[in-house]
Amino acid sequence: MNSRTVVSLVSAAATRTAYRALRGRPPGDAATWQRKNHAGRTVELYGGLAACAGTVLAVATAPGLPARTRAAAGLAAAVAGGCGAYDDQCGSAGERGWRAHLGALRRGEVTSGAVKLFGIGAAGLAAGALIKERPVDRVLAGLVIAGAAHLVNLVDVKPGRAAKGVIAAGAPGLLRRGPAGALAAAPVAAAAAVLADDVGERTMLGDAGAHALGAAIGVAVAAGNGRGGLVAHAAVLVALSAVGDKVSYSEALWNAPGVRTVDRWGRLA
Repeated sequence: MNSRTVVSLVSAAATRTAYRALRGRPPGDAATWQRKNHAGRTVELYGGLAACAGTVLAVATAPGLPARTRAAAGLAAAVAGGCGAYDDQCGSAGERGWRAHLGALRRGEVTSGAVKLFGIGAAGLAAGALIKERPVDRVLAGLVIAGAAHLVNLVDVKPGRAAKGVIAAGAPGLLRRGPAGALAAAPVAAAAAVLADDVGERTMLGDAGAHALGAAIGVAVAAGNGRGGLVAHAAVLVALSAVGDKVSYSEALWNAPGVRTVDRWGRLA
């Protein structure tokens, strides 16, 4: 059994176990982990917490990973998930976009979005420093990791959309041998483990799950690419972040041929 298969099994099993445990015994008041989704249905945030936990456990126990790579993946996913969970609990629906958060900082207000921006950015740079040797490559890897976390969160506006995005983005990495393939397997399997509950509108990834899975995908991409690949991925992620609202809410994009079918698969409405 190769390392990608082992990581996938561990990630999926740990995610499902954590999901059942959280539903059975919620941390604190269960109502704080419930939200109204786009259709006005009440859903839980446990899927995101479980996916984060499953991803971190899978990379921590993955066979054959170099210690620095293992640490980078675990750090990025855990910090991104933690910052996202903080925003899930303390964020305001009125706080959207980097400009809003940076504007609030200039007024002396520290928003939950600013915590995410700097927390995930710092974790991305730290992870990049662990997996790359040269300073330029470390910065580029940090951009890819933080940018991937941000992008997955941007598309998490409809049931299953972010989880499907993680699976689609991570699937090519599963074809790689070595650390990159094992690293991609963890978030892909975690996303797959909660997909049915996500599209069935029983749970949602929330910021915790979206950021954690995105950061883990970013580490896999960074680990599997040299400078040219890092530059290309960073450029795409920065460009998509710059037009974030269009990526999130433009139904023209999600109604494109083929995309519409995949996007709506399994969704209640």
